[in-house]
Amino acid sequence: MYTDATLSVINILAVKFYGEAEFWLASGKVLLFLIVFLFTLVTMCGGNPRHDAYGFRHWTKPGPFAEYITGGHLGRFQGFLGSLWSAAFTIVGPEYVSMVAGECEMPRRYLKNAFKTTYARFAFFFIGSALTVAIVVPYDDPALVRVVSGDGDGAGTAAASPYVIAMSNLGVTVLPHVTNALLVTSIFSAGNAYTYCGTRSLYGLALEGQAPAFLRRTTRSGVPIYCLAVIMMFACLAFLNVSSSASKVLTWFTNIITAAQVIDYIVICVTYVFFYRACRAQGVDRTSLPYYGRLQPWSAVVPGVFLTVVVCVYGYSVFLPGRWSVEDFFTYYTMVLVAPVTFFGWKLVKKTKFVRPEDADLVWEKPEIDAYEAVHEGEVKGFWADVGRMIGLKKKGSGQEVA
Repeated sequence: MYTDATLSVINILAVKFYGEAEFWLASGKVLLFLIVFLFTLVTMCGGNPRHDAYGFRHWTKPGPFAEYITGGHLGRFQGFLGSLWSAAFTIVGPEYVSMVAGECEMPRRYLKNAFKTTYARFAFFFIGSALTVAIVVPYDDPALVRVVSGDGDGAGTAAASPYVIAMSNLGVTVLPHVTNALLVTSIFSAGNAYTYCGTRSLYGLALEGQAPAFLRRTTRSGVPIYCLAVIMMFACLAFLNVSSSASKVLTWFTNIITAAQVIDYIVICVTYVFFYRACRAQGVDRTSLPYYGRLQPWSAVVPGVFLTVVVCVYGYSVFLPGRWSVEDFFTYYTMVLVAPVTFFGWKLVKKTKFVRPEDADLVWEKPEIDAYEAVHEGEVKGFWADVGRMIGLKKKGSGQEVA
């Protein structure tokens, strides 16, 4: 509950305080990645208390693919599908950057740069962390198997981290505590970001008339206070852990949230295809826009089809002989059923129509945005200038001095 209260306070304040908090919390994430990457490099070369230069041993014994449900090649493929769903839960979220567009200075410039860094973040953090985890601990490590199944000490906590388990196996001291502390700040950062994004999503629905009108109420600084209250109520779902195992509840949350996020990406892909068709029909040159996607429309069509297949088949295991479970079925497919019902239900009740490419509004609020940027007097700062400002440095002339 202390965490919920802290998240509420941060999100009640103006967006700049949320941004400051997220900056420092995200810095902890970067430090954590650097620590575990260096830990992997040093220990795999023999720099550990056991002087065990294990290298890429775990890639051959037990191997890169774990068997799941069945054995042999089919079991390893099923293991890949299981890890694919976990990876989808981990990797979603970068699209939320767009939500700060209405509350930040010079969104066309800042958000353009923010989205460009997404590719580097994926390559360095997500792919890099997947490789290092596979190096430091085998998938059949007894401690890892126990915490994943919910039977071991620390299940559902930072102690279940593969890095912490690897450090303990190698006899490394102190570092596991540092890793746990940084994991806590990283989790808090994720909660902070999702609280902000959930609040703004609900507020956007209210503005569009798709949520109760009272949710449009904001504070003097523009924070949708009632939306924040509704979002924080969902944090009470964490008390399900009191009566159920952490592993079971975590699986429920992971399946439902991941399905919702994958559907979110499908909607993004479909929306972009419609936008692309509208630009073609109205003769709009996409390269004239502040930011435009390359390899379109195929870079939206191919992922859209792939994600549709994933979200439809990821819960296939419940249909296998002897594995049917109503509980598992609904945790896997609740959002798959809810999404089309809400979409088509809204269109039927409100009698809305699909917009033809020739009639789509591609101007919207562009004149207001152009006018805002034309009179904006603030200096467009880069990333390192922002970092310097946040740690107490400011520019003066051609040099820098302590503020």
